[in-house]
Amino acid sequence: MSATKDVAVPILTQVRRMRRNFWAANIIEAGERLAFFGVRAVLPLYMVGTASSSLGLSYKEKGVIFMVWALLQCLIPMASGGFAETYGYKKSMYAAFTINISGYLLMANASGFWSMMAAGACVGVGTGIFKPPVQGIVAKSLDEGNSGLGFGIFYWVVNVGGFLAPMAAAWARGNELHPTWSTVFNGAALVTAWNFIPTLLLFQEPKRAPAAARKRPLQVFAETMKTLWNDAPMLRFLLVVSGFWFMFMQLWDLLPNFIDEWVNCMDVGRLLTAALGRHAHIFLTAAGAAKPEMLINIDSFAIILLVLPLSWFLGRFAMITSLVLGMAIALIGFVGSGVTMSGLLCAFMIFVFAIGEIICSPKFSEFVGMSAPPDKKAVYMGFANIPFAVGWAAGNGLSGVLYDHFSSRVVFARRILEARFGLPADAVAKIAPERLLAAVAEKMGGGATQQDAITLLWRVYHPWIVWVLLGAVGLASVVGMIVNYRRSSAVQIAK
Repeated sequence: MSATKDVAVPILTQVRRMRRNFWAANIIEAGERLAFFGVRAVLPLYMVGTASSSLGLSYKEKGVIFMVWALLQCLIPMASGGFAETYGYKKSMYAAFTINISGYLLMANASGFWSMMAAGACVGVGTGIFKPPVQGIVAKSLDEGNSGLGFGIFYWVVNVGGFLAPMAAAWARGNELHPTWSTVFNGAALVTAWNFIPTLLLFQEPKRAPAAARKRPLQVFAETMKTLWNDAPMLRFLLVVSGFWFMFMQLWDLLPNFIDEWVNCMDVGRLLTAALGRHAHIFLTAAGAAKPEMLINIDSFAIILLVLPLSWFLGRFAMITSLVLGMAIALIGFVGSGVTMSGLLCAFMIFVFAIGEIICSPKFSEFVGMSAPPDKKAVYMGFANIPFAVGWAAGNGLSGVLYDHFSSRVVFARRILEARFGLPADAVAKIAPERLLAAVAEKMGGGATQQDAITLLWRVYHPWIVWVLLGAVGLASVVGMIVNYRRSSAVQIAK
C-alpha cells in the first residue's frame, strides 16, 4: 500500500472529470451534515450544562451515550458498505434518512438517560448506514488525477453544513432565560427529510454485478470482514490512527462543556457584538459571552476558507507526509484550546486545530479510498470508520470519568466549600449546581464575583489536566503513524 502523489493535472480539467454523482453526493452530504452538526453542536450542553434547562445528566452518563453512539455509527459501516454495494446505494440512503429522522424526533422528546440513549442510538445507526454509500460514490467518481481535489471539495462541502449548522442551532436553542432546545432537534429531522429529494432526483444508482443481489446479508458481512482481515497494511494503518481520533472527537464532545464551565468568552462576545451589532444576541448567552458552539464553529469556518487551497497545495506531497503533519498541528491546537481560560486564546487554538484537520482529514479519506480496489470503494470507505469507532468510543468511555475527576466545576466547587471554607458535607450537598459558584464567591468575600470563583477553582484544581491526558494519546498515535510508515516503506523496499 503505497503513499502515492497525485498526478499533475490542471484544476479545470480535474473538475470536468468529476461525474454527476460526485456533485449529487456533495448535495446530499451537505444536508445530512447540516442536521447532524446542528444537533452535535449543542447536544453536550443540553445533556450536561450549567443552565437549569439542561437534561441534567452526569458527564459519565453523557460519555456512555456518546460511546454507544460512536460504536454504532462507526462499526455499522464495516458491514453496511458491503450491503450498499450488494443491494443498492439508494436503498441504503433511504433507510438511513428514515432512522435518523426517528432519532432526532426522539431527542426532541427525551426526558432522561434512557430516552436520550435510544435517540443517540438511532442517529448512530442511521449515520452508520449513510456514510459508506455517499463516501463510496465520491471515491467511484474520482481517479488518481483528481482524487486530491475531489476529496478536498467533498470535505469543503461537508464543512459548509458544519459551519452553518452550529449558528442555526445557537439561534434555535435560545438562551438560559428562554430555552428552546427541541427546536434544534425538530429542525434536524426536517432537514434530513429534505434529503429524500436530491437522492431521488439527482443520484444515479451505480452498476453492480448481477450475482451480488443474490447474496445473503450474512454472506455479505463475512466477505466484508474477510477483505479487511486479508489487507494487513490497511488494518494496521487504521488501528494506529485510532489513537488520533480518540483525541480528535473530544473537541466536539467535551470541549463545549469545558468552555461552558471554565473559559471566559466575554471577549469573544464583544467581538461578535462589534461585528454583528444587534444581531449578535442570538450567538450570545444572556450575560453577553459567546456561546460555546460559536467557538467550536471556528473549526468549520477555517476549513471552508482554507481546505481547497491547502488540498491543491498538498496534492504534490505524499499522503502519509500530509497525514503526519496535520496530526501534529491538530495535536498542538487541541491541547492549547483546553489549557486556557481566555476565550480569544481558546478560539485561536481551535483555529490551529482546524489547520491540522484540514491537512490530515481529507488525506485520510483519500488514502483509504484510493487504496481500495475499484469494485470495493464503499467497502473500504466503511473500513475508514474503524478509527472513529475505536477512538471515538474509547474517548467518550474515558473522558466522562476523567472529566468528573480532573475538570468538573461542580465537583470542585463542592470540594472547596468543604475543604477550604469548612461547610458541612450535608449542607454542600443541598446546594443546587447552578448556585454553587455564587456560594463560593460569597465565601470568598470582598465583593468577589462568580468569575472570581471560577478563577480560584482553576488555580486550585488545574482542570486543564484532562486535555494533557487526552493529548498524550494523540501524541502516541502520531509517533505510531511515523513508525508504521517507516516499517511499510522498509517492507516495500525489501520486496
